[in-house]
Amino acid sequence: MRIVKLNAIDSTNNYLKALGSTEFISDFTVVTAKNQTEGKGQRGSVWSSEASKNLMFSVFKDLSSMPLEHPFYISMITSLALLNTLKSFEIPKLSVKWPNDILSANKKICGVLIENVIKQNKINASIIGIGLNVNQTSFENLPRASSLKNIANKNFDMDEILKVILSNLKAYFLLLEAGKYESIKEEYEAQLFRKNKPSTFKNAEGLMFLGVIKSVSDTGYLQVLLEDDILKPFDLKEITLLY
Repeated sequence: MRIVKLNAIDSTNNYLKALGSTEFISDFTVVTAKNQTEGKGQRGSVWSSEASKNLMFSVFKDLSSMPLEHPFYISMITSLALLNTLKSFEIPKLSVKWPNDILSANKKICGVLIENVIKQNKINASIIGIGLNVNQTSFENLPRASSLKNIANKNFDMDEILKVILSNLKAYFLLLEAGKYESIKEEYEAQLFRKNKPSTFKNAEGLMFLGVIKSVSDTGYLQVLLEDDILKPFDLKEITLLY
């Protein structure tokens, strides 16, 4: 496995995309950075991180030989690999806030940004960007953010955590390659934050409404049971879970 370690970069996802345009990238090439100046999150948000305190990396996954009908399964297995890693480091009360934020209790400790490379109308590869708050302790203006150190009250070895994440990610990709879609989806849904609990959501127009998370579709839509007993699917641009 090739691991590229950088002191600073705008975005490890951007670095891998640029690298892929100039040379062949082997499967599971990893790029890590001590400082990421323009880290990206879901919905165009910025992933802000204190230099040298957190784990910021991207993984290149070759999908050219995998007939993947539903790309959201990449998001599911990435979330599960992260959850299982953090469980092994005894981080408590873990869950996935749809689609792939990792929470401990109700605090966000990890974000994921997946960018797929399309060739001839097919997913050829995936660049999986992960930002995990490890040893940072202060999160100014981010009341919902926390870190492994804040939760466990100790410092963590980031190289050790990276090694376990990559091992788990490889194991879950083997399950995906073996077509274990049902078991992957079942395990992912079991870890969903606020599943089967009345919750408040905000739609794209900014209006708030009540609903209950029931499941996700193969395409990644969140299935929410509304007050009138209608099960309605929402995509990422249409809904925000307030908590």
